[in-house]
Amino acid sequence: MSQTLPFLLELFSEEIPSRMQARAAADLARLFAETAAPLAPVGITTFFGPRRIALTARLAPRTEAQSSIERGPRETAPEQALAGFLRKHAVAKDALRIENGFWVLEKSAPARAATELLAETLPALLWRFPWPKSMRWGGTSAFAWVRPLRHVLCLLDGSVVPFALALGSDDDGHGLASGDLTEGHRFLAPGTFAVDSIEGWREGLAARKVIVDPAERRAMVAGGVAKVAREAGLDVVEDEGLVDEVNGLVEYPVAMLGRIDDRFMDLPAEVMQVSMRVNQRYFALRRADGKAAPHFAFVANIAPRDGDNRLIVAGNERVLRARFSDARHFWDLDRAVPLADRVEALGRVTFHAKLGSQLERAHRLAALAGDLAPLVGADVAQATRAGLLAKADLSTSMVGEFPELQGVMGGYYARHDGEAEAVAEAIGSHYQPRGPSDPVPAAPVAIAVALADKLDTLAAFFAAGEKPTGSGDPYALRRAALGVLRIIRENGLSLPLSRLIGLAASHLPAGLAGSATLAELPGFLTERLRVALRGEGRRHDTLAAVLGAGEADDVVDLLARLEALEALLGTEDGANVLAAAKRAANILRIEAKKDGPFDGAVDPALFGLEAEQALDAALTRVAPELATARSSGDHVRAMTVLASLRGPLDAFFVDVIVNADDPALRLNRLRLLHRLDMTMQKTADFSQITS
Repeated sequence: MSQTLPFLLELFSEEIPSRMQARAAADLARLFAETAAPLAPVGITTFFGPRRIALTARLAPRTEAQSSIERGPRETAPEQALAGFLRKHAVAKDALRIENGFWVLEKSAPARAATELLAETLPALLWRFPWPKSMRWGGTSAFAWVRPLRHVLCLLDGSVVPFALALGSDDDGHGLASGDLTEGHRFLAPGTFAVDSIEGWREGLAARKVIVDPAERRAMVAGGVAKVAREAGLDVVEDEGLVDEVNGLVEYPVAMLGRIDDRFMDLPAEVMQVSMRVNQRYFALRRADGKAAPHFAFVANIAPRDGDNRLIVAGNERVLRARFSDARHFWDLDRAVPLADRVEALGRVTFHAKLGSQLERAHRLAALAGDLAPLVGADVAQATRAGLLAKADLSTSMVGEFPELQGVMGGYYARHDGEAEAVAEAIGSHYQPRGPSDPVPAAPVAIAVALADKLDTLAAFFAAGEKPTGSGDPYALRRAALGVLRIIRENGLSLPLSRLIGLAASHLPAGLAGSATLAELPGFLTERLRVALRGEGRRHDTLAAVLGAGEADDVVDLLARLEALEALLGTEDGANVLAAAKRAANILRIEAKKDGPFDGAVDPALFGLEAEQALDAALTRVAPELATARSSGDHVRAMTVLASLRGPLDAFFVDVIVNADDPALRLNRLRLLHRLDMTMQKTADFSQITS
């Protein structure tokens, strides 16, 4: 059916929480695609904003007539089986016939107009819409929506698809029925207007100060904020999450610039940014030197009719002064108590029922950071001190108000108390990296404490049996694992994971260090590394080959082997060596099923061909060279040594018949291939490489 008709559905309500809008639009598209499947919908496009979610598509004007045959139980089947088939299809027995020994039902569905099908199915779609939270209003109706639903605009080819939300006589669905009405901007163009097409809907809303396309509106938010900042000679502190949130709060974004009173500029930049973001959805700005600027940007949902925004700006500045006054109070109050004096208060804060209090954890972090310090070139005393104080800011008023500032505030308070700069820096950065774009600590003491924090988290929760599942990770252990791996990788630290885990386990509460689930932690870290590398575009087969060699304990060494292997495979010699290695492995796998394994010693006296002798001599030559290269971490050299086997391998597979008629000769040649396979496997499991 080539002809299609334009379809528009808009669900207009009171303000929808910003965080729910994009998901709601995706759910609407998914449910509509299922509901309208008989009409072969194409070009489904969604829109969302503060007061509406909407969908457009093109639909067939009618469904096709369909017929099908459903085969039921055998003619000789028990009556219960036949009764179940009848119930399933809601038919009587006389609607069936017997065909080839089975009961069969011939079903037919006549063609239906698209309007008829939509009018019948859309009410059920709206009743089962999966809002995370919803509400009922207006008396006795059971219909629920995220906020009071005001209009349902539904058009097919410009005509209203007529339906009501009532599903029965005892529930009127608030009396809502579909129509052709929507509303423009609440303040700039209040009131309803009629719509007769998708183009008319978009143009009518644009004329009434509603930017309905979320991508266009988001660009206006980000671009407007950047513009007012640029005009003041400032830069915007990047915050994509805030842009997304503000995009869901405004229908007609207008960016404006406000000023911060000088008396607040000595507050930590992070305090000002978080206070503006969390409380007011304001954007922090900075000067060219990276320092906090005495200005902020915000996005209003209204444009002054006279173009004078001074009153709006003044109102927002007044609100921000109140917020910063609160922050000032917390800042002064917290600094009155030294950070070290707050440590004992952590004893009143439970970390986990099986793992004790935050005070017990603070002592674990101090001990573990001290253990790690020599491994990363850090001062042991400073690492131990920073580990002890790392969680002390949990009892401060500022962190109580803004949990996002955990650690950051501890660093500021440590500096105020006169702690060593390395200690303060380590406290301030020990949660890093918090996400994939967050930098990792680079100073030795900071590295030791950040690793201690994450390793203790991983070891403790694994030992307590709280490892992640496929459906949940409540303690963010995957993030902690990725943090450990990023710190090691980006600082080039040659640290065996097994040793790190062992150090963390040694400080766990009695009875947990030997937990069975703790033994799963090395595999968990290896899997997170695999996921991270795959996310970076690494080949799955070369990664599997390196991991298959059984030496994944040293992350930096593993990455070096991976890069060397990929470089080898990019050469002609490497490709030929790979082909020969895989051929040898295949022969061994097949023959091992008959009379393997073939791990005995090779007998040179049985060599009858020069190619056998040459391969044996080559393996004897490369063995010490490979061992030396691997022990020194020179994996490029190791791959070069392997590549030198190309000539002997090519000659062997051209001149030698492995499965010789003589059993002794055959066994000796298979043992020679086994020796080759073991030599290769020490570097990588070449059987994992697909090309």
